[in-house]
Amino acid sequence: MPEQNGLDDLRKQIDELDKKLVELLSKRANVVVEVGKFKRDTETPIYAPHRERAVLDRVLAANNGPLSDKTIEAIYRELMSGSFQLEQPLKIAHLAPNGSFSHIAAIRHFGSSVECVGVPTIERVFREVAAGHCNYGLVPYENSTSGSITDTLDAFQEHDVTIYAEALIDIRHCLLCNGPTDEITRIASKPQVISQCRKWLTAMFPNVEVIETASSAQAVKLAKDDSHTAAIGSELASHEHDVEIAIENVQDRPENITRFLILAKESAQPSSEDKSTIMFTTKHEPGALVDVLAAFRDNGINLSHIDKRPSGRTNWDYTFYIDADAHKDSDDLQSAVKTAAEFCKSIEVLGSYPKAGQVL
Repeated sequence: MPEQNGLDDLRKQIDELDKKLVELLSKRANVVVEVGKFKRDTETPIYAPHRERAVLDRVLAANNGPLSDKTIEAIYRELMSGSFQLEQPLKIAHLAPNGSFSHIAAIRHFGSSVECVGVPTIERVFREVAAGHCNYGLVPYENSTSGSITDTLDAFQEHDVTIYAEALIDIRHCLLCNGPTDEITRIASKPQVISQCRKWLTAMFPNVEVIETASSAQAVKLAKDDSHTAAIGSELASHEHDVEIAIENVQDRPENITRFLILAKESAQPSSEDKSTIMFTTKHEPGALVDVLAAFRDNGINLSHIDKRPSGRTNWDYTFYIDADAHKDSDDLQSAVKTAAEFCKSIEVLGSYPKAGQVL
């Protein structure tokens, strides 16, 4: 059979290439072991976002297909994850339980070779990093549909941690249940997920009770125990908790992206393209906020995000959060912060870090 012989030849080529790939990966791993020894001797951080960004930029620039950039990046993130394990095992705190979108984000960003530690609240993620119980923490910061995550904003006012990196995660919601969809009497998920699916829920299940839970994965646990309860959660949560996927992609917008921040105790070094997140409270003077923002404009710095939260100390006193397209060590940003400080009761750079590349 000529066709079968041709297929066999192609498979032999793949087998030979796989053998060479494993040999090269082993050589790379041996170098990684030496890098780990050097880092431990010099107390250099195992995970370095600027180096991660440089490696990914280089391999993506070398990619001429047919594999997509997203595939190449996923492969290299797993390689780097395995490297962490060789250099020094890392513990990553995230919002529990397993199958939550924070858990998915931790795996996509750090790979499957790190230890993911689920904790009950976003505030607890901050606490685990600040106390040194986990090397890094991963928290949601803003969603392209539902906006900022207030629990994360508030936690920055209470804990001494640094923003070390960011990740953009493609969020795909599924309706999960173990019974017929026409017998569903209630649908559960966390408030942010419900808001991202509000139009779909109104159109498809207008008479069904909607229940808010602490996490989407917790909602999936409810659905597992009651065939009349459905949950909006992830495909991973479906597998983790043995609940069937009834309908896929139930989010209102097809592109539903959540921006996650990686928390650390150390600061990230400058990369090819950085941003800084800054927290400040203005003085009670006319035009103070305008003057703060003008300080960045006058230094040629673009602001890509602004939000506010009650300070929690005085009524009608607000803390503002902005993202500036510059690293804190740059002369322009230092000048902007110095000028802005004249109009602030307090101002703090929460961290400077490489801009995220591919949506994961």
